Amino acid sequence: MSEKKIIAVVGATGQQGGGLARAILDDPEQRFALRALTRNPDSAVAQALAARGAEVAAADLDDESSLTRALDGAYGAYLVTAFWEYHSVDREQRQARAMAAAAKATGLRHVIWSTLPDTRLHLRDDRVPTLHERYKVPHFDRKAEAEKHFVEAGVPTMFLSTTFYFEAFVDFFRPVRDDDGILALHLPMAEGRLPGIAAEDSGRTAFGVFARGPELAGETISISGENLTGEEYAAAFAKELDAVVAYRPMSVEALRTSGVPGADDLANMFFYYAEHESAFAGARDPEAVRQLNPRLQDFATWLAGHREAFRGCDGIPLYGRRLRSA
Repeated sequence: MSEKKIIAVVGATGQQGGGLARAILDDPEQRFALRALTRNPDSAVAQALAARGAEVAAADLDDESSLTRALDGAYGAYLVTAFWEYHSVDREQRQARAMAAAAKATGLRHVIWSTLPDTRLHLRDDRVPTLHERYKVPHFDRKAEAEKHFVEAGVPTMFLSTTFYFEAFVDFFRPVRDDDGILALHLPMAEGRLPGIAAEDSGRTAFGVFARGPELAGETISISGENLTGEEYAAAFAKELDAVVAYRPMSVEALRTSGVPGADDLANMFFYYAEHESAFAGARDPEAVRQLNPRLQDFATWLAGHREAFRGCDGIPLYGRRLRSA
């Protein structure tokens, strides 16, 4: 019996990489071996992966030599950055460059780069401010810009274009009780469709790409579990929570002035989502994604599995701010 191909997963203890790590370990056919890359191999999550049979390797995205050591001997790798940990487009670019160089040096045969669209192809006017001198949505545009490092290095790479996570409804966009007593969902989307996906399904879809093989190298696959309007998200909440839930869109400017870290970046992102629906939502077909991930969840399915997270929706803060008075 031949040895299983090793898939090295950056961020295996986090949201995106964690979904892929679990998909590899849960695979009934056991087609791959998991090498979990993490800055802290002694963390509880890393040790839990090790207990399930994963190889845990220390790797620092700011240290190319550590990446090269961690990728050595692997067949493929899932590569992702953690922009929201440090809010630096320059650091993110350096990390992407280091990962591409390490992937090339170690001869990886199948790489997935977690990416997002370059919004500058569409946001060409001053309705949204330019940030960091040259970006509209920095955490999107830099990831798209970084794709060139993998292409120029000749690394066989598939580009997995992610989207809004359903989990953001738990942490940031929960339904809240407004001043008039109505439970309301506030999204800065106007009437546009917001593609969403369960974080777990991002990883499962990446697993489907690895299972398919390197034939997808050079392609971009744009993922979502369902593309819904704010009204449709509110209706799903209403059905699951057995309550009246209204959709009351908030303005992009309300998000921009919220004072949270990265508010300008996030505000520009939602402007892009809403104003360029055909470019973003139009590129995402859940049925096509389901061919790679047959377990892909729509929003209602995800919500049913997370019902307890929304127990007592009443005045929960949005990004640390209440949308209603106490």
